Amino acid sequence: MRTALLQSSGRPGEVDANLRALDAAAARAARAGAELIAAPEMFLTGYAIGDDVRRLAEPADGPSAHALATVADRHGIAIAYGYPERDGEHVYNSVQLISADGAPLANYRKTHLYGDFERGHFTPGDDPVVQARLGPLTVGLLICYDVEFPENTRAHALAGTDLLLVPTALMHPYRFVADSLVPVRAFENQMYVAYVNRTGPEGEFRFVGLSTVAAPDGVVTARAGEGEELLLADVDPLLPAASRKANPYLDDRRPGLYGSLAV
Repeated sequence: MRTALLQSSGRPGEVDANLRALDAAAARAARAGAELIAAPEMFLTGYAIGDDVRRLAEPADGPSAHALATVADRHGIAIAYGYPERDGEHVYNSVQLISADGAPLANYRKTHLYGDFERGHFTPGDDPVVQARLGPLTVGLLICYDVEFPENTRAHALAGTDLLLVPTALMHPYRFVADSLVPVRAFENQMYVAYVNRTGPEGEFRFVGLSTVAAPDGVVTARAGEGEELLLADVDPLLPAASRKANPYLDDRRPGLYGSLAV
């Protein structure tokens, strides 16, 4: 399944402009044969928006979700995008996956919040494994800092995730996460990891780009540079199962020894 990663920071604070940008990118990706496009963490509104988080947050079935459902259906491509989700008095840092016919498939709330900005504006999610079936693949969702916790990716592996989508806002000086950690996560869990980042300066942050697709054997099959880019990669639905046969990590686990990890 050809997958497209939209490496862009969009236009912070300008939801309509970002919807148009994702619409245009989805059209390009579909013309290139992609069946799925993923946009970065908080793509809908921008990341460095300060107290505007609460003003710009929308429910999972809000107007932007309906607009992107129309985009997905028009271009025949599934869409995953990061956004601030409002649910009652709470705001979550979320990613939503919409099918190619515009149906909502999954909504994930970031479980590990990073830094003072996120902890000051968001409520952490409580559901570590959110998945959906997309064609021949079981697709899982995490956001940025979540993938840096090995427990998260291992939970997805044990739940049968084939392709882990990770919208992110990776900033300097942490490029080693894209360079080294993402391929290791793919290898140790025998899954594809598609890590889609923001790029360039935004407020007090400078994002590194380097969006990456790593295969279940740890090989990086596609990597972006540091500028805006539409990255394309092919995901082989047979490779995760083949990798799990070749690499015995999951079968050789001894869960009885790991109780202290939950403390």
